[in-house]
Amino acid sequence: MKIVLDTNVVVSGLLQSQGNPAQVLTLALAGAVQICLNERILAEYAQVLARPRFKFDPKRVREVLNKIEADGLAVDATKHSGLDLPDADDEPFLAVALAAPADFLVTGRLSDYPPAKCGGCAVVSPAVFMEHWRKLQDEN
Repeated sequence: MKIVLDTNVVVSGLLQSQGNPAQVLTLALAGAVQICLNERILAEYAQVLARPRFKFDPKRVREVLNKIEADGLAVDATKHSGLDLPDADDEPFLAVALAAPADFLVTGRLSDYPPAKCGGCAVVSPAVFMEHWRKLQDEN
């Protein structure tokens, strides 16, 4: 299964070891799902995770980013530009999700991705993603 992780899910997953964002991040780091990404997404992850207010261990951040980059699926999303989202910083995530095509774009801020702008991409919260994941596991 291919997913795109909005930065807020990565941050939340590292801030709280319990909860849905942490579970989604754990699945990704374990290789149970594949993160779709590009250089802009990796750069944003690195920039945000380095912010002093989060007080993340730099070694842990490097480990997570290296794992995401090594196991992730690099996607050329240049065909998907000008998506006109409320925040232009969110556009790389939707562009990669559309180009991959990803099964889900997982975000803690659904309002950043108005359905009319998402071209049919399934944009879901970490909780909804985990519900879907559990259902799939129960079926297998």
